[in-house]
Amino acid sequence: MDTTVLSLGDPLAPARKATAEMLRERNTSFSLPQPFYNDERLFQIDMQEIFHKEWLIAGMTCEIPSKGNYLTLQIGDNPVIVVRGAEGKVHAFHNVCRHRGSRLCVSEKGKVAKLVCPYHQWTYELDGRLLFAGSEMGADFNLADYSLKPVNVKTAGGYIFISLAKEPPAIDEFLRTLDHYMEPYDMENTKVAVKTTLMEKANWKLVLENNRECYHCSGSHPELLNTLLEWDDTNDPRASQEFKDHVADSAAKWEAEKIPYLHAGFGLRNRIVRMPLLKGTVSMTMDGKQGCKKLMGRIQNPDLGSMRILHLPHSWNHCMGDHMIVFTVWPISAQETMVTTKWLVRKDAVEGEDYDVARLREVWDATNDQDRRLAEENQRGINSTAYQPGPYSKTYEFGVINFIDWYSERMLNNLGEESAHVREASVG
Repeated sequence: MDTTVLSLGDPLAPARKATAEMLRERNTSFSLPQPFYNDERLFQIDMQEIFHKEWLIAGMTCEIPSKGNYLTLQIGDNPVIVVRGAEGKVHAFHNVCRHRGSRLCVSEKGKVAKLVCPYHQWTYELDGRLLFAGSEMGADFNLADYSLKPVNVKTAGGYIFISLAKEPPAIDEFLRTLDHYMEPYDMENTKVAVKTTLMEKANWKLVLENNRECYHCSGSHPELLNTLLEWDDTNDPRASQEFKDHVADSAAKWEAEKIPYLHAGFGLRNRIVRMPLLKGTVSMTMDGKQGCKKLMGRIQNPDLGSMRILHLPHSWNHCMGDHMIVFTVWPISAQETMVTTKWLVRKDAVEGEDYDVARLREVWDATNDQDRRLAEENQRGINSTAYQPGPYSKTYEFGVINFIDWYSERMLNNLGEESAHVREASVG
């Protein structure tokens, strides 16, 4: 922890204690107490203990295809840059100049030979080393003392994962599995066909809770249900025999093409599973037909259903034969969240010839906006003095229960670690 913060005391200490108590005492089959959804102090704790410590999806490797390509993102108050360096290596740094703290890269993405601060032209190599600071700094100035501050970064299956933590949680087993499941897609030869950003006036956890159940789907998502079957697994207690037979028939075809599909789980944080779409449909488009004429990677059969990838705290994904969709959730404040959606296709697919962006977007543009309205109305109700935690359905909302259980466990774990650090620092 920053020694300056320690010397001033932790203004969130009482809120941290109250947060831990509420989590320990909560009814695990009910929604969270009101402060978890609308209190700004608790939001700051969410950022410090979840979004600053867990692994997050920063983007896709295809977005920085060659040396010097970079992308930037904002995690709370922390600007981050991810850049492709020499020999294809991906680096991540705090997007903060070591001189007086200005942001180095101000664009969302771009390509550079070196990282140059626009304020005083301090210049860094793509691996973060300071190369130039000017003679004004004096003869005894040591460039080696002022490299960019690194951010943990790992890549797997075409995804870029970053963590601001000094010691992030273990993730390698999931990443190895992700590499295996994404192999058919040849992710280095994909591209982002289109990206959208949606601002929702709701707490980030409400956005995730809404995503983790389909209890609301039949009343809210007609476009999505043209193709989506809501069950994630044949073990779902609501799954019909017809659905189980459909899964078995589809799995036999995937097996023949050596397409990974079996359910792979890693605690409550990560899950990968391929499920068929509605019979007669092959892609999440309005008519269920291919959204892109060219199938991805080595895929030959367009009827691959949707491989669903969950990564808590902030991402879900749908991977079909012709395109894939990556969703990420970024908290802005206690009651505001940014949701990004990226549609990926083969790198050599031609817009207007192989795919139409409007058609590709149509289903999820509608669904995202419907979910936005649901989350915002949820937030408005929770803000009421009448709100109290309500019961989850153990059959229809088990995914929400799993998310809240994961959140509670990680929050308590990270708060405990933080308390220990504070005690050690204060004793020292």
